[in-house]
Amino acid sequence: MVIVFKKKWSIFVVCAVALLATVGISLQSVAVPTSASPTANWGLSFQKNGQPPIGNADATYLKQYNAYYIGNTTSDGSESNKVLYLTFDAGFENGNTASILDTLKKHKVPACFFLVKNYLDTAPELVKRMVDEGHTVGNHTASHPDMSKIADKAAFQKELDDLEKAYQTVVGKPMEKLYRPPQGKFSEQNLKMAAEMGYTTYFWSLAYVDWYVDRQPSRKQAFDKLLPRTHPGAIVLLHSTSKTNAEILDELLTKWKGMGYRFGELQDISL
Repeated sequence: MVIVFKKKWSIFVVCAVALLATVGISLQSVAVPTSASPTANWGLSFQKNGQPPIGNADATYLKQYNAYYIGNTTSDGSESNKVLYLTFDAGFENGNTASILDTLKKHKVPACFFLVKNYLDTAPELVKRMVDEGHTVGNHTASHPDMSKIADKAAFQKELDDLEKAYQTVVGKPMEKLYRPPQGKFSEQNLKMAAEMGYTTYFWSLAYVDWYVDRQPSRKQAFDKLLPRTHPGAIVLLHSTSKTNAEILDELLTKWKGMGYRFGELQDISL
Protein backbone atom coordinates (compact mmCIF):
# COMPACT_ATOMS: atom_id res chain seq x y z
CA MET A 1 0.00 0.00 0.00
CA VAL A 2 1.01 3.63 -0.31
CA ILE A 3 1.21 6.80 1.67
CA VAL A 4 -0.32 10.07 0.47
CA PHE A 5 1.28 13.46 0.93
CA LYS A 6 -0.02 16.18 -1.41
CA LYS A 7 -1.14 14.38 -4.54
CA LYS A 8 -2.95 11.09 -4.23
CA TRP A 9 -2.51 10.30 -7.92
CA SER A 10 1.27 10.22 -7.68
CA ILE A 11 0.93 7.82 -4.78
CA PHE A 12 -1.06 5.38 -6.85
CA VAL A 13 1.58 5.44 -9.57
CA VAL A 14 4.08 4.26 -6.95
CA CYS A 15 1.65 1.59 -5.82
CA ALA A 16 1.10 0.45 -9.40
CA VAL A 17 4.80 -0.11 -9.95
CA ALA A 18 4.86 -2.38 -6.93
CA LEU A 19 1.72 -4.40 -7.38
CA LEU A 20 2.03 -4.80 -11.13
CA ALA A 21 4.92 -7.03 -10.15
CA THR A 22 2.31 -9.26 -8.56
CA VAL A 23 -0.37 -8.97 -11.22
CA GLY A 24 1.96 -8.91 -14.22
CA ILE A 25 4.30 -11.67 -13.16
CA SER A 26 1.36 -13.78 -12.12
CA LEU A 27 0.43 -14.17 -15.80
CA GLN A 28 3.79 -15.65 -16.68
CA SER A 29 6.14 -18.37 -15.60
CA VAL A 30 8.85 -17.15 -13.28
CA ALA A 31 12.06 -18.70 -12.13
CA VAL A 32 11.77 -19.36 -8.44
CA PRO A 33 15.00 -18.89 -6.52
CA THR A 34 15.82 -20.81 -3.40
CA SER A 35 16.97 -17.51 -1.99
CA ALA A 36 16.06 -13.95 -2.88
CA SER A 37 18.21 -11.64 -4.95
CA PRO A 38 19.90 -8.75 -3.09
CA THR A 39 16.77 -6.66 -3.69
CA ALA A 40 13.50 -7.76 -5.22
CA ASN A 41 9.93 -6.79 -5.98
CA TRP A 42 7.44 -9.28 -4.63
CA GLY A 43 5.90 -11.28 -7.48
CA LEU A 44 3.71 -14.34 -8.03
CA SER A 45 3.16 -16.94 -10.71
CA PHE A 46 -0.30 -18.54 -10.82
CA GLN A 47 0.07 -21.96 -12.40
CA LYS A 48 -3.46 -23.29 -11.90
CA ASN A 49 -6.73 -21.80 -10.69
CA GLY A 50 -7.58 -22.71 -7.13
CA GLN A 51 -4.01 -23.67 -6.31
CA PRO A 52 -1.38 -21.66 -4.41
CA PRO A 53 0.83 -19.50 -6.63
CA ILE A 54 4.61 -19.62 -6.66
CA GLY A 55 6.37 -16.65 -5.12
CA ASN A 56 9.67 -15.26 -6.36
CA ALA A 57 11.10 -16.22 -2.98
CA ASP A 58 9.89 -19.56 -1.71
CA ALA A 59 8.21 -20.26 1.61
CA THR A 60 11.20 -22.15 3.02
CA TYR A 61 13.56 -19.29 2.26
CA LEU A 62 11.20 -16.70 3.76
CA LYS A 63 10.53 -18.68 6.90
CA GLN A 64 14.16 -18.49 8.03
CA TYR A 65 13.58 -14.72 8.37
CA ASN A 66 10.18 -15.09 10.02
CA ALA A 67 8.46 -14.06 6.78
CA TYR A 68 5.45 -15.50 4.93
CA TYR A 69 3.47 -15.02 1.75
CA ILE A 70 0.99 -17.84 2.23
CA GLY A 71 -0.62 -19.43 5.24
CA ASN A 72 -0.93 -22.98 6.47
CA THR A 73 -1.72 -25.26 3.57
CA THR A 74 -1.38 -28.85 2.43
CA SER A 75 -1.60 -30.43 -0.97
CA ASP A 76 -4.92 -32.20 -0.40
CA GLY A 77 -7.05 -29.02 -0.34
CA SER A 78 -9.25 -30.48 2.38
CA GLU A 79 -12.05 -28.44 3.91
CA SER A 80 -10.18 -28.16 7.21
CA ASN A 81 -7.31 -26.58 5.29
CA LYS A 82 -9.38 -23.91 3.51
CA VAL A 83 -8.38 -20.80 5.41
CA LEU A 84 -8.04 -17.24 4.08
CA TYR A 85 -6.16 -14.41 5.76
CA LEU A 86 -7.68 -11.05 4.87
CA THR A 87 -5.46 -7.95 4.83
CA PHE A 88 -5.96 -4.34 3.78
CA ASP A 89 -3.22 -1.81 2.99
CA ALA A 90 -4.15 1.78 3.84
CA GLY A 91 -2.16 4.96 3.31
CA PHE A 92 -5.06 7.37 3.59
CA GLU A 93 -8.78 7.38 4.22
CA ASN A 94 -11.16 8.28 1.42
CA GLY A 95 -14.50 7.18 2.82
CA ASN A 96 -14.57 3.40 2.31
CA THR A 97 -13.16 1.96 5.51
CA ALA A 98 -16.27 2.38 7.66
CA SER A 99 -18.29 0.33 5.17
CA ILE A 100 -15.55 -2.31 5.05
CA LEU A 101 -15.56 -2.52 8.84
CA ASP A 102 -19.36 -2.81 8.87
CA THR A 103 -19.16 -5.78 6.50
CA LEU A 104 -16.37 -7.49 8.43
CA LYS A 105 -18.43 -7.12 11.60
CA LYS A 106 -21.51 -8.55 9.89
CA HIS A 107 -19.60 -11.64 8.78
CA LYS A 108 -17.48 -11.88 11.93
CA VAL A 109 -14.32 -11.93 9.82
CA PRO A 110 -10.98 -10.71 11.23
CA ALA A 111 -8.61 -8.64 9.13
CA CYS A 112 -5.21 -7.02 9.42
CA PHE A 113 -4.91 -3.38 8.32
CA PHE A 114 -1.35 -2.43 7.37
CA LEU A 115 -1.19 1.31 8.02
CA VAL A 116 1.26 4.14 7.49
CA LYS A 117 1.66 7.08 9.87
CA ASN A 118 -0.41 9.38 7.66
CA TYR A 119 -3.44 7.18 8.26
CA LEU A 120 -2.94 7.16 12.02
CA ASP A 121 -2.54 10.94 12.03
CA THR A 122 -5.61 11.67 9.90
CA ALA A 123 -8.09 8.89 10.80
CA PRO A 124 -7.42 7.96 14.44
CA GLU A 125 -11.07 7.13 15.19
CA LEU A 126 -11.13 4.51 12.45
CA VAL A 127 -7.91 3.02 13.80
CA LYS A 128 -9.50 2.79 17.25
CA ARG A 129 -12.53 1.14 15.69
CA MET A 130 -10.37 -1.45 13.94
CA VAL A 131 -8.80 -2.42 17.24
CA ASP A 132 -12.05 -2.27 19.24
CA GLU A 133 -13.71 -4.62 16.75
CA GLY A 134 -10.97 -7.21 17.02
CA HIS A 135 -8.85 -6.47 13.97
CA THR A 136 -5.07 -6.21 13.90
CA VAL A 137 -3.13 -3.14 12.82
CA GLY A 138 0.16 -3.95 11.13
CA ASN A 139 3.23 -1.81 10.42
CA HIS A 140 3.53 -0.48 6.88
CA THR A 141 6.25 2.00 7.98
CA ALA A 142 5.97 5.67 8.88
CA SER A 143 6.69 7.27 5.50
CA HIS A 144 6.38 4.40 3.01
CA PRO A 145 9.91 4.45 1.53
CA ASP A 146 11.58 1.75 -0.52
CA MET A 147 12.89 -0.14 2.48
CA SER A 148 15.12 -2.32 0.31
CA LYS A 149 17.33 0.74 -0.21
CA ILE A 150 17.81 1.29 3.52
CA ALA A 151 20.94 -0.58 4.59
CA ASP A 152 21.44 1.24 7.87
CA LYS A 153 19.70 -0.65 10.66
CA ALA A 154 19.01 2.48 12.72
CA ALA A 155 17.26 4.13 9.76
CA PHE A 156 15.34 0.95 9.02
CA GLN A 157 14.25 0.67 12.64
CA LYS A 158 13.20 4.33 12.81
CA GLU A 159 10.61 3.77 10.07
CA LEU A 160 9.01 1.01 12.11
CA ASP A 161 9.49 2.66 15.51
CA ASP A 162 7.88 5.93 14.40
CA LEU A 163 4.79 4.05 13.28
CA GLU A 164 4.72 2.08 16.53
CA LYS A 165 4.86 5.32 18.53
CA ALA A 166 2.00 6.85 16.53
CA TYR A 167 -0.08 3.72 17.10
CA GLN A 168 0.64 3.80 20.85
CA THR A 169 -0.49 7.41 20.99
CA VAL A 170 -3.76 6.69 19.17
CA VAL A 171 -4.69 3.33 20.68
CA GLY A 172 -2.99 3.51 24.07
CA LYS A 173 -1.24 0.15 23.90
CA PRO A 174 1.76 -1.40 22.13
CA MET A 175 1.50 -2.42 18.50
CA GLU A 176 1.74 -6.05 17.45
CA LYS A 177 4.87 -6.70 15.41
CA LEU A 178 3.47 -7.48 11.97
CA TYR A 179 5.25 -5.83 9.04
CA ARG A 180 4.52 -5.47 5.32
CA PRO A 181 7.24 -3.95 3.13
CA PRO A 182 6.05 -0.88 1.20
CA GLN A 183 5.51 -1.60 -2.50
CA GLY A 184 6.47 -5.23 -1.83
CA LYS A 185 10.14 -4.25 -2.18
CA PHE A 186 12.53 -6.25 -0.01
CA SER A 187 16.05 -7.50 0.42
CA GLU A 188 17.53 -10.32 2.42
CA GLN A 189 19.09 -7.74 4.73
CA ASN A 190 15.66 -6.12 5.28
CA LEU A 191 14.09 -9.45 6.15
CA LYS A 192 16.88 -10.18 8.58
CA MET A 193 16.66 -6.76 10.25
CA ALA A 194 12.88 -7.00 10.65
CA ALA A 195 13.24 -10.44 12.22
CA GLU A 196 15.93 -9.18 14.60
CA MET A 197 13.51 -6.43 15.67
CA GLY A 198 10.93 -9.08 16.53
CA TYR A 199 8.76 -8.53 13.46
CA THR A 200 7.07 -11.08 11.26
CA THR A 201 7.03 -9.99 7.62
CA TYR A 202 3.93 -10.67 5.52
CA PHE A 203 3.71 -10.53 1.74
CA TRP A 204 0.61 -11.89 -0.06
CA SER A 205 -0.54 -14.64 -2.38
CA LEU A 206 -3.71 -13.07 -3.81
CA ALA A 207 -4.29 -9.51 -5.01
CA TYR A 208 -5.71 -7.61 -7.97
CA VAL A 209 -5.52 -4.10 -9.46
CA ASP A 210 -7.79 -2.24 -7.03
CA TRP A 211 -5.74 0.85 -6.14
CA TYR A 212 -6.53 3.39 -8.89
CA VAL A 213 -9.13 5.65 -7.27
CA ASP A 214 -10.25 7.07 -10.63
CA ARG A 215 -10.19 3.72 -12.48
CA GLN A 216 -11.89 1.29 -10.18
CA PRO A 217 -12.59 -2.21 -11.49
CA SER A 218 -16.18 -3.28 -11.98
CA ARG A 219 -17.81 -5.85 -9.70
CA LYS A 220 -17.44 -8.45 -12.46
CA GLN A 221 -13.78 -7.63 -13.06
CA ALA A 222 -13.06 -7.95 -9.34
CA PHE A 223 -14.78 -11.32 -9.00
CA ASP A 224 -13.23 -12.60 -12.25
CA LYS A 225 -9.75 -11.86 -10.86
CA LEU A 226 -10.19 -12.90 -7.24
CA LEU A 227 -12.44 -15.95 -7.21
CA PRO A 228 -10.63 -18.26 -9.69
CA ARG A 229 -7.30 -17.62 -7.97
CA THR A 230 -8.58 -18.10 -4.43
CA HIS A 231 -6.62 -20.93 -2.83
CA PRO A 232 -6.12 -22.58 0.56
CA GLY A 233 -3.93 -20.50 2.84
CA ALA A 234 -4.22 -17.34 0.75
CA ILE A 235 -2.99 -14.13 2.30
CA VAL A 236 -5.33 -11.73 0.50
CA LEU A 237 -4.19 -8.15 -0.16
CA LEU A 238 -6.94 -5.61 -0.78
CA HIS A 239 -6.86 -1.82 -0.49
CA SER A 240 -9.30 -0.01 1.75
CA THR A 241 -9.12 3.01 -0.56
CA SER A 242 -11.03 0.97 -3.17
CA LYS A 243 -14.68 1.88 -3.65
CA THR A 244 -15.18 -1.41 -5.47
CA ASN A 245 -13.86 -3.39 -2.51
CA ALA A 246 -16.29 -1.64 -0.17
CA GLU A 247 -19.17 -2.41 -2.53
CA ILE A 248 -18.34 -6.08 -3.20
CA LEU A 249 -17.00 -7.18 0.18
CA ASP A 250 -20.31 -8.48 1.52
CA GLU A 251 -20.87 -10.61 -1.57
CA LEU A 252 -17.20 -11.60 -1.77
CA LEU A 253 -17.14 -12.90 1.80
CA THR A 254 -20.41 -14.74 1.17
CA LYS A 255 -18.97 -16.36 -1.96
CA TRP A 256 -15.77 -17.37 -0.17
CA LYS A 257 -17.78 -18.93 2.65
CA GLY A 258 -19.88 -20.73 0.03
CA MET A 259 -16.62 -22.16 -1.39
CA GLY A 260 -15.93 -23.68 2.02
CA TYR A 261 -13.43 -21.11 3.29
CA ARG A 262 -13.10 -19.78 6.80
CA PHE A 263 -11.00 -16.84 7.95
CA GLY A 264 -7.92 -16.83 10.15
CA GLU A 265 -5.54 -14.29 11.63
CA LEU A 266 -2.04 -13.72 10.32
CA GLN A 267 -0.60 -14.39 13.76
CA ASP A 268 -1.78 -18.02 13.46
CA ILE A 269 0.40 -18.74 10.45
CA SER A 270 3.27 -21.11 11.16
CA LEU A 271 4.50 -23.14 8.21
